[in-house]
Amino acid sequence: MKKKALIFDLDNTIYPVSAIADNLFGKLFAVLDEYSGTINVGDNDRVAKIKEEMTRRPFQYIADKYELTKELNDKMVDTLRNMSYDLPMQPFEDYHHLKEIPLDKFLVTTGFVKLQMSKVIQLGIELDFKEIIIVDPDVSRKTKKDVFADIMQKYNYQPADLLVIGDDPDSEIKAALELGIDTFLFDPNGVYPGAASTHRSDDLKQVLNTLQ
Repeated sequence: MKKKALIFDLDNTIYPVSAIADNLFGKLFAVLDEYSGTINVGDNDRVAKIKEEMTRRPFQYIADKYELTKELNDKMVDTLRNMSYDLPMQPFEDYHHLKEIPLDKFLVTTGFVKLQMSKVIQLGIELDFKEIIIVDPDVSRKTKKDVFADIMQKYNYQPADLLVIGDDPDSEIKAALELGIDTFLFDPNGVYPGAASTHRSDDLKQVLNTLQ
């Protein structure tokens, strides 16, 4: 194989957030609904868009994009900071093909440590990775791009040695491309047909073909 290591995103890459959304986001959606009539989340259509996007992207990006007030932002961050997920979870069916690939594997995910680690544990994937790195806004101002660069320095990888696998063209995919790292955009619903990526597919197992 030409690559030496794979770097995975977590949410909507290893497992579908939609499978746990009702249980995971119930408290957050309740906070949003509580404030929707009094602050600048305004109309119901905008609230619905925020809820939908929260199943795909880290909250801090959404808060900036929709210019949520400090009061609402603080309330939702406090809720997120104290959340964990303790119900059974399953990875995508094809993930087992990827975890058997004989390369170093890293998990890089953005979010609060308590919540993200609880998902990793419920998925039973904590031993699949050489290192698990959570970009926690409470702890560090690093970005995924910074983390990818750190991995290369720590383990003496070159950009050509790596493949980043993720679902968000504006997050891990963009960060990797800026560092000259090949990417695999997993887009099962065809949401990002024009997004830049070295490889793309609606089939996670196609990662195997990029390594031939």
